[in-house]
Amino acid sequence: MTWNLFDRLLPSETDQTICIEKESGATLTYGELAALSGRFAGFLANKGIGPNHRVAAKVEKSVEAVALYLATLRAGAVYLPLNTAYTPAETEYFVRDAQPTLIVCDPKEEADLRAIAAKAGGHVETLDHQGKGSLVDAAAVYSADFNTVPRAKDDLAAILYTSGTTGRSKGAMLTHGNLVSNALTLVAQWRYSHRDILIHALPIYHIHGLFVACNVTFAARARILFMQKFDADRILPAMARSTVLMGVPTFYVRLLQSENLNDQTTGNMRLFVAGSAPLLAETHLAWKQRTGHEILERYGMTETGMIASNPYEGPRIPGSVGRALPAVEVRITDLETGVELPSDEVGMIEVKGPNVFAGYWKMPDKTAAEFRTDGFFITGDLGKLDTRGYLHIVGRGKDLIITGGFNVYPKEIETEIDAIPGVSESAVVGVPHADFGEGVTAAVVRASGSSVDERAILDALSVRLAKFKQPKRIIFVDALPRNAMGKVQKALLRERFGDLYSAKVD
Repeated sequence: MTWNLFDRLLPSETDQTICIEKESGATLTYGELAALSGRFAGFLANKGIGPNHRVAAKVEKSVEAVALYLATLRAGAVYLPLNTAYTPAETEYFVRDAQPTLIVCDPKEEADLRAIAAKAGGHVETLDHQGKGSLVDAAAVYSADFNTVPRAKDDLAAILYTSGTTGRSKGAMLTHGNLVSNALTLVAQWRYSHRDILIHALPIYHIHGLFVACNVTFAARARILFMQKFDADRILPAMARSTVLMGVPTFYVRLLQSENLNDQTTGNMRLFVAGSAPLLAETHLAWKQRTGHEILERYGMTETGMIASNPYEGPRIPGSVGRALPAVEVRITDLETGVELPSDEVGMIEVKGPNVFAGYWKMPDKTAAEFRTDGFFITGDLGKLDTRGYLHIVGRGKDLIITGGFNVYPKEIETEIDAIPGVSESAVVGVPHADFGEGVTAAVVRASGSSVDERAILDALSVRLAKFKQPKRIIFVDALPRNAMGKVQKALLRERFGDLYSAKVD
């Protein structure tokens, strides 16, 4: 039996069930999506792209971009989605590290990507937000029929980059087995069926929008209402003919600001899912009061896919991410000794199961350091399990910031800030933010005699860092708080700036 994810997601028969509906009203059937992916896969195969080759995609959201993902799977290659907000400098790091054979990008970035690809020996094609570009043109001559390349359970399907302890991203290697198990488990847990219609307003370059939203919907033979981006004014009326919404907490905060949100506008909806960042208990309670629905919060990571979920049937506890998914083991261990802790004691969250990734790309030492000898992955998140088995996330053992569903590692930002003339040193922390979960915030010490201000620093960072990494505020301090060993005490900074975003800001 092949484990190729494509075979598990798309029906083999070319029926006319609607798969994706665009905002324009245009529709695509499962058969048409399979045919488009077949042509793309034929193009890839003709270029010699197959098992162990990487295909990088830095493209805007489109149906054709989804087809490229599926085509990469069909060809047996490894899919590498890249955030469209990355600057050329950031993108070059990923290309140099992953060495993709093909890079697909937006036409407006073609010149930059060709220069980067030339250094890494890669080939470039284009694809824009309307689904047009050189990739589509080149693939048009290939047959829609393509014999999907068989893949084994442990063969790589994708590499997703996540923040690293050195400030540089690590490539998490996800297998066909990882993605198949997670998709089928969530279909069962969330009672997904062919009758469901998902409002898809997430990006498709990270695990939530692609491997959860798309994979689960396809595996259930359900439908997708494909929105280019989040827009509350479009999402609310779409609820009348939809059944599921998956979003980051920011979605729900913004929807709560609409006077049109009520139990009538959400009456046709079956399920609201939140993840990628902490959902505040106040948001959970406000949503239930306004709509009569309880948001289902779940917990996952790039390295693991989904780990835990509040139940579809049963109590959904505000502030909790629910119980471990079937076949997934979660335990809490002592930070110093690694010994498993009893209920209600806070420690390191560790996880084991078919969802857990194969390791970090070209980082065997880092991979070994993140796994226990019995196979449990050390998440870096701190939490506790209550007596009912519900998992509560209380913080992070690492300094990782999750803002608007995106992972940000402070070291990378600190390095950029410290290089700005007039800056002596900096420390970056995540501070509670109603819209984004956490707001990236920098404490900066000016160099002697410097008058560098907040605007100058933000302007300098705007061309070096993706927007989601850029600090929302720069706070100048006389000195960074340190312990006796000289280590910056970021907990004190988080406490000091805790009310900084108490008023909602963009």
